[in-house]
Amino acid sequence: MFKKVLIANRGEIAIRIIRACRELGIATVAVYSQADANSLHVSLADEAYCIGPAQSSKSYLHIPALISVALTTGADAIHPGYGFLSERADFVDICEEHHIKFIGPSSSAMLKMGDKANARETMEKSGVPITPGLGIVNDTKTIREFVKKVGYPIIIKATAGGGGKGMRIVREDSELDDAFNLCRAEAQNAFANPEVYVEKFIENPRHIEVQILADSYGNVIHLGERDCSVQRRNQKLLEEAPSNAITPSIRKKMGEAAINAAKAINYEGTGTLEFLLDESNPKDKKFYFMEMNTRVQVEHCVSEMISNIDIVKEQIKIAQGEKLSYTQEDVKLTGHAIECRINAEDYEKCFMPCPGVIEGYIAPGGFGTRVDSHVYTGYKIPPYYDSLVGKIICWGRDREEARKRMLRALNDCVITGIKTTIGFHKKILNNYNFIQGNFNTSFIETNYPEVLVKK
Repeated sequence: MFKKVLIANRGEIAIRIIRACRELGIATVAVYSQADANSLHVSLADEAYCIGPAQSSKSYLHIPALISVALTTGADAIHPGYGFLSERADFVDICEEHHIKFIGPSSSAMLKMGDKANARETMEKSGVPITPGLGIVNDTKTIREFVKKVGYPIIIKATAGGGGKGMRIVREDSELDDAFNLCRAEAQNAFANPEVYVEKFIENPRHIEVQILADSYGNVIHLGERDCSVQRRNQKLLEEAPSNAITPSIRKKMGEAAINAAKAINYEGTGTLEFLLDESNPKDKKFYFMEMNTRVQVEHCVSEMISNIDIVKEQIKIAQGEKLSYTQEDVKLTGHAIECRINAEDYEKCFMPCPGVIEGYIAPGGFGTRVDSHVYTGYKIPPYYDSLVGKIICWGRDREEARKRMLRALNDCVITGIKTTIGFHKKILNNYNFIQGNFNTSFIETNYPEVLVKK
């Protein structure tokens, strides 16, 4: 059993982990940059240590400083949260070298899924559906031979990519050479790895995720799916569970595919399998593996709300060597949940970040409403990190009740002094197509093209 866990993160996810540890009777160690000295996670943890200046590279990504604090405080384990070092296989190995448990998968499992081209190959061998595609390609001649078989459009992706970077859609042959070269250059710049791979591009799919939990004894369960299709430039804005586009039959197949994928790499901990759902033929919807996130995700909360399972507590218990507390038969998905990411951004100015001091803050509450946040009145949102202010999650007996409850919660939420995305979420929730469940990954571009144009 862990006695003390160091949390190598900040913001709302750091607080989320502190709360889980507290319920498990585990002491916590917070780390923070100079810019985060007044952050809420610093005061909530049992111990807190400054590890460097504002720049992430000199603080939250500075592995020697993190290991030093862990060893000095006697931490048994490190929880990486999401982002930062959460998917760095070398960090896992360094933790192990210092006899500190990394709360997450092994470095080998992480490497198998971290490289997108290798992940495709692994999934194909495991019988998980993948889109037609090529492995790593070094020239456009090979791509053109592939296109003769599948046709345009195709998508070129960085094998080390993420966050919407290193991706180019090619719709005709005249675009191919420039797209290939630009994608490789962006991949080199963003990830220090220019390698790219190619897939047949699925037009306007649903972005569906399956949440899994796996212990070190070979037990794997899934907690149903999340619909993450409402996004701008591949950045998620709103998530919900379950998806109104998924039938019980597809849910069963998708869940089995996610479990098979986890077992194929001897996965341990919490993780998410991301799929594209092709609805071009409503009578025969097909889904394809996209990638695996080997960490807890921002949107894990909606899966918790419909399953009544604390994903972070299970993640920590698994890392302690315990067996899963649940079997697949124990998982009962009830009702519907929606999560809105509240960002410090001006959506009327192309979602421009708006750091600054929160002059007033009143969090929403009431039945079926949850708020995961790290802000308070007087808190200064720094300009150095992501703009997430917090997440509002609402549960209802059905999708419509969850939607109306979320609208009520957004109206109850008061944040002054900065611009936020609350107003834009209200627009989405009142949109006729969203209400009818008629949307896909092009929802924002189709319904609100004006917010994607710089003014």
